[in-house]
Amino acid sequence: MKIICAPDSFKESMNASVVCQSMERGIRKVFPDAEIIHLPMSDGGEGLLSSLIKSTNGSMFSIMVMGPLREQVQASYGLLGDHETAVVEIAQACGLHLVPKALRNPFTTTSYGVGQLIKAALDLKPKRLIIGLGGSSTNDGGAGMLSALGVKFTDKNQHELRLGGGFLNQLASVDISKLDPRINDVELTIACDVMNPLTGSKGASVVYGPQKGADLLMVEILDKNLKHYASILKKTLKKEVDSIPGAGAAGGLGSAFIAVLNAQLSSGINTVLQLTQFETLLKGASLVLTGEGSLDEQTSYGKTIVGIAKKAKQHKVPVIVFAGKISGDLHPLYKSGVSSVFGIVPGVFSLEEALADGPKNMELAVENTMRLLHQIKKFK
Repeated sequence: MKIICAPDSFKESMNASVVCQSMERGIRKVFPDAEIIHLPMSDGGEGLLSSLIKSTNGSMFSIMVMGPLREQVQASYGLLGDHETAVVEIAQACGLHLVPKALRNPFTTTSYGVGQLIKAALDLKPKRLIIGLGGSSTNDGGAGMLSALGVKFTDKNQHELRLGGGFLNQLASVDISKLDPRINDVELTIACDVMNPLTGSKGASVVYGPQKGADLLMVEILDKNLKHYASILKKTLKKEVDSIPGAGAAGGLGSAFIAVLNAQLSSGINTVLQLTQFETLLKGASLVLTGEGSLDEQTSYGKTIVGIAKKAKQHKVPVIVFAGKISGDLHPLYKSGVSSVFGIVPGVFSLEEALADGPKNMELAVENTMRLLHQIKKFK
């Protein structure tokens, strides 16, 4: 058997590489001689960097940047094996995992460190730059990132705007004359994991603000602030970004790439599948195992599992999905090419216990599934 393990990360429990290792342990207990390929996946959020560096035999670098709470954090970026493509994962600099739950406040968290990471990646003199959007703790529309790249945001008194989504209502003008010119010399690929607009009922603040620490009142204010931000970008740069799909990705970072950096947003999972040569690896494969922490209605829209399932379906390779939490209608997943879905939590546990036991639970769930497949093969 040739089995491809291509999971996404299980947030706050396991990164994609750990999931692959757990899957392999479960497989080996039943099929010890199977050919097992580890292919950690990402749809543009957390794990993009490690997935692409590992699959292309690239190089990883790290620097100290301003974190979301304005503290110094160590953040990584990379150069793919072609030595021409640099990769930045925004979660490295402003990820939700960098902010303890008690301190989560999208009024003040900033994406400034992302701009510092991009500058470091440009120092490598790449021809292409892939930037993964997803997993942010911010809601600042990318204003912090742009500030680090040389863009000046000022209020009506020409004072420089404070960092954080809570202050965007004071924005009066945007000056891009000092934008790092090197950004215009690279081919930008913005790998986006969601297609939300910037504002409104499906926008960055309403949909993702609560998980970043926003209460109902804060969500309302942040949404209005981003609406104002979009109006100033339109007035200053003649760019309409508010309703563009993906503009609300990563707390509105998508809008900054569209309006200021003239970038196009791309499907994160399709970008990863192409760069990891997933379709080539599918040739001769018996099975694909994938998964993510939570399956819900969002999973059917541009996420890792659907991207993998669609490609595997074209090659008639079955796909089995494992998840920590399952909710909503799964039929869109089955239509996309998923063969079956299994939860990995074996009983009633607290969230903390389930997250801590992720590797063990994954191994057991995969082992049980492999035992079922083994029996089916015996009956044939």
